Amino acid sequence: MNTFKIKVMASNKMFYEGDAISITVPSVDGQIEIMAGYEPYIIPVDPGEVILKTAQEEELSGACGRGFVRVSASGEVEVIVDTLEKPEEIDIRRAQEAMERAQEQLRQRQSIEQFYIQRAAMARAMSRLKEASRVKH
Repeated sequence: MNTFKIKVMASNKMFYEGDAISITVPSVDGQIEIMAGYEPYIIPVDPGEVILKTAQEEELSGACGRGFVRVSASGEVEVIVDTLEKPEEIDIRRAQEAMERAQEQLRQRQSIEQFYIQRAAMARAMSRLKEASRVKH
């Protein structure tokens, strides 16, 4: 399998650095999978699930916030997001409370800006709960 160099970073930590076979990220256009040989590109990342397949064919996943992916001309990939949590790091109770707060805020009359902020908060909470359910039942 062809591999490429990748760095996956959140604002507070390094999630992964090394060789990878592929990475799938959520974007405004849906899930995008990047593999070796991908054209140079910058992709905005939306809250959702990141799935990384390492060169050792280990699959790592996490719930991410907003950010971007940069594929350089040399084929190296950088993923930079504001938050990125492995399933075992997610506090299910806090994620559920965040989801309930966002749902309540969406039910109230608000500005367009507030609507988009709450919709993003709900998307992030939903992705965190989905990831957490992978390891905690």
